[in-house]
Amino acid sequence: MTVILPLLFLFTAISGTAVVLVRDPARQVFAIAVNGLVLAILFDALQAPDVALSELAVGSAAVPLLFLVALMAVRAQPPEEES
Repeated sequence: MTVILPLLFLFTAISGTAVVLVRDPARQVFAIAVNGLVLAILFDALQAPDVALSELAVGSAAVPLLFLVALMAVRAQPPEEES
């Protein structure tokens, strides 16, 4: 357990940095989902299964799905004409 926690903290820092540095919105949504998954694994390793399940449901499933739906809706709208 002594090696696992520092590795999970490192993966959390890497995935959080990736969320910030990725510029493409579609790829950023997937980076958010990966970050949520890494956080869920970290919370499980820290013996907080209720928080891990909540993070798994919200952070790596619901929020990225809502972002993808919003992104698709924005891209599907035709450009408005200026008068």
